[in-house]
Amino acid sequence: MPVQISSPCPKFSVSLDGAVATLAIDNPARHNAIDLEMWKALPPIMAMLERDERVRAILLRGAGTSAFAAGADISEFATVRADSTGGRLYEAANEAAFWGVAHCGKPVIAMIRSFCLGGGLGLALACDLRIASDDAQFGIPAAKLGVGYPPGAMRLVTAAVGGPAARDLFYTARRIGAAEAERLGIVQRVVPDGELETAALALASEIATNAPLTIRAAKAAIDEALGIGRPGTDPVALADACFDSADAVEGRQAFLEKRKPSFSGR
Repeated sequence: MPVQISSPCPKFSVSLDGAVATLAIDNPARHNAIDLEMWKALPPIMAMLERDERVRAILLRGAGTSAFAAGADISEFATVRADSTGGRLYEAANEAAFWGVAHCGKPVIAMIRSFCLGGGLGLALACDLRIASDDAQFGIPAAKLGVGYPPGAMRLVTAAVGGPAARDLFYTARRIGAAEAERLGIVQRVVPDGELETAALALASEIATNAPLTIRAAKAAIDEALGIGRPGTDPVALADACFDSADAVEGRQAFLEKRKPSFSGR
């Protein structure tokens, strides 16, 4: 039975089921559009989950059967983004949220149904992996709104899908379906909507059973290769630490004994 974890923002709910934490975007009245309060809350929430030793993997989703996220809350644009000064402050919070997700030392999987647009898609692309329902819709409409996109967040988009696909998404501002999103590498798996929750939790749980130190080292090395590495992180030191860990001993012993390993993260 999932255990609820206190969240610093009422528009995010957090729960723990085994070693998988679920972070749900909970703003259903606006199709889970993300407002400034929510952007600011994301980095401390991600830091909280990274510190929690019970958590091995994080599932980011929309609450209930709602959309993943319809984007940034456009109703705020006339106030908090009314000029370049406000726009820069907003984008700084926006970008900090993306990096808070991307630089989490634990794997983050986006579970996507319905709308995944604008800042919502940016948030999904900050995750390590993405699984979507077959009716999901994707797009970044910045060019139809006349707004700039944070350059740092653009690095995350490009790292996830590559330059040509990023240009396609931004230049055309078009919406695409799940099948094309899978072809472009935006999502790694597409399943029927009725199977989405089971498949997403199964994926997160599978990852959570593996050696946490190995996954952390792999994530750091992959991110460095993509040019989005976490400042101050040494992928070589993280890889070396795996060889000296109790988990390495457990992994070898389990292999020899032909049993499933039980990793402690130490």
